[in-house]
Amino acid sequence: MLDHVTYPSQYDPRISPIYALNEVDVKAPAEVVWRLLVDAGNWSRWFPPEDGVAFLGDEHELALGTRYTRVTIGFPMHLVVTECEPGRRLSWATTVDGDDTGSTAFHGWVITPTKDGCHVLTEETQQGPWFLDQLGHKHPGGLYAYHQDWVEALARVAEADVARAT
Repeated sequence: MLDHVTYPSQYDPRISPIYALNEVDVKAPAEVVWRLLVDAGNWSRWFPPEDGVAFLGDEHELALGTRYTRVTIGFPMHLVVTECEPGRRLSWATTVDGDDTGSTAFHGWVITPTKDGCHVLTEETQQGPWFLDQLGHKHPGGLYAYHQDWVEALARVAEADVARAT
């Protein structure tokens, strides 16, 4: 049985107008996937749309409490890591810079070891008028498509890293 993201109650998928779940099996150990995932400053190396990541403190990788910014689909956002179980679980909460509607999002990753490597699941919920307008109305299905590209890119680079090491 695969785990899912653990949501704070205000981000529960059952009450969120926008929700996406994406997953992929990766032929690489969980540790390889984890290393790529927490190295947010280098996401753009293997997933070019994530080219606007900047840490707001002295951190160089995501960890519990890390605050960072990123630009997603052209919009600057502030994020804070709310869950970090090394090698297994990573989640963050998001607010959009300049949004006065109180819109928020919650994004989580779950890595489950398998006999051939690991299974990666990512889920996100979005709440509030800004997200409903930008993604719900203007780009229906956009969150799912973006995350599917992201998990597939993560799988490709993790598998390539393992192949290079052998």
